[in-house]
Amino acid sequence: MLVGYARVSTTDQDLTVQLERLSQAGCEKVFAEKQSGTTADRDELQRCIEFVREGDVLLVTRLDRLARSVLDLHVMLSALSGKGVGFRCIDQAGVDTTTSHGKLMLGILGSVAEFETDLRRERQREGIAKAKAQGAYKGGKARIDAQRVNEMLADGTNPSAVARALGISRQSVYRLMQPSG
Repeated sequence: MLVGYARVSTTDQDLTVQLERLSQAGCEKVFAEKQSGTTADRDELQRCIEFVREGDVLLVTRLDRLARSVLDLHVMLSALSGKGVGFRCIDQAGVDTTTSHGKLMLGILGSVAEFETDLRRERQREGIAKAKAQGAYKGGKARIDAQRVNEMLADGTNPSAVARALGISRQSVYRLMQPSG
């Protein structure tokens, strides 16, 4: 069975092109999500890896849809290989773990994808440093209402309940707690 996986990084991006390409490639089942490239928080990817069975082939449109680091890529491919599942990229036709040539291409392209991510991160850090030096960088906007956290705590709500109610981590609650006394 051909199984597809599609991903975009943010909720305002569109999955349509990837879904169409995977369907055209013959995928009988497709898992899709709008989530960052880090593998730990991608529920649909985890469901996909649990779903595939021996003899299946997992398809993605591009390698960076599956992994952004060589380590993550190898961990995922090892998990797939251990289940007897192949892997292919539609746009990088040479990437096919069912062939020796494809395995070589996969290693090369995985390294290039990680290199591009590192370059992007480096350029971003340089831009932020320059903006800070010019006094133009104010940081990101606050995502958590610190005043609301402290109001709830003052009303007697415990930190765990505050975290659940606001959809944040307990650590964030503790970090924002105003010192008493």
